[in-house]
Amino acid sequence: MSELNDYLKELVALHGSDLHLKCGQPPIYRVNGQLTKSEEAPLGAVEIEDLFKSAVGEKKYFRFVEEKEYDFAVAIEGMGRFRGNLFFQKNTPGGVFRLIPEDIPSIDEMGLPQVLKEIVKKPNGLVLVVGPTGSGKSTTLATMINEINKTEKLNIITVEDPIEFVHKDALSIVNQREIGMDTASWESSLKRALRQDPDVILVGEMRDASSISIALSAAETGHLVFSTLHTNDAKQTIERIVDSFPGDVHDVVRHQLSLSLVAIVSQRLCRTKDGHGRVAALEIMINTPVIARAIEENQPGKIQQFIADSASFYKMATLNQSLFRLITEDKISEEEAMGISNNPNDLKIKIKTTGQAAEAASTAEAEKKVRKF
Repeated sequence: MSELNDYLKELVALHGSDLHLKCGQPPIYRVNGQLTKSEEAPLGAVEIEDLFKSAVGEKKYFRFVEEKEYDFAVAIEGMGRFRGNLFFQKNTPGGVFRLIPEDIPSIDEMGLPQVLKEIVKKPNGLVLVVGPTGSGKSTTLATMINEINKTEKLNIITVEDPIEFVHKDALSIVNQREIGMDTASWESSLKRALRQDPDVILVGEMRDASSISIALSAAETGHLVFSTLHTNDAKQTIERIVDSFPGDVHDVVRHQLSLSLVAIVSQRLCRTKDGHGRVAALEIMINTPVIARAIEENQPGKIQQFIADSASFYKMATLNQSLFRLITEDKISEEEAMGISNNPNDLKIKIKTTGQAAEAASTAEAEKKVRKF
């Protein structure tokens, strides 16, 4: 019988991102954003159970059986690090394993906007990287922390469940704490992080009002705080944060956000035009005075237009602006961009009008050459 390591080795060989194990199916790999079934025989419940027991040990496997969910990370020499999520479906065990690169890429290597280098230089405030599951949030966060680690002499504390990317001390000190192994809970670890002389705090995910409140307080008291949410854009992120609290304190939370928020980076992954990879499209919101006022006055619906209007001056970008740039750079297809866009009609108009303008300019240039001749 194959070991879990054999399937993970195949994932690495395929340059895939995720391995899916499900009863009644062969191992399934996600490569360039698409699921591909292997040619192996379907796996049974007992086989999957044995695979998971060997991966986490019997004690943790029985904890998984009791709680019905289990998150963990494992490093395999010569292959890399993997984040695993075990679950039950139809009363049978299943799991998804994501490859985490051993070497954390730089902002330049990732092809991310240079404004991210400016964001991580801020002395304090709250920076959020958001997007749906599988959009590359963890990688972008790790890249930003890596930029600080290599360029600043600071104390960085991360609270994660589980630890994904491993940061080695460079100019900074990086202390990474995992829930359940290094600390009992999110709340206790975040409270104690403030007593550990931090300059930068990474909160793996703001899961509830308590963790959001601590993150906001830390940002207000002179720390640079990074975190993530499963939201789609800046507007939805602000609404989600505010709605996490009782209605009678919404105004207070909006005020805190308007003062402490540095930026919201909303991310999607797009299949490249050549079909051999994926590239990130980012909405970048910088908390300008106008946006801060919109947050405080409960007008998040205006933020999208403010981003578009101030894009060049503040180095912001709407998702459509980012997608349009990727199209013009011939990195993604128009079809892919339309499927990703949160406003495909506007993007279609932008593509059409730009194409018409380019065609008119080309015609004018041709006529000019004819007249010269």
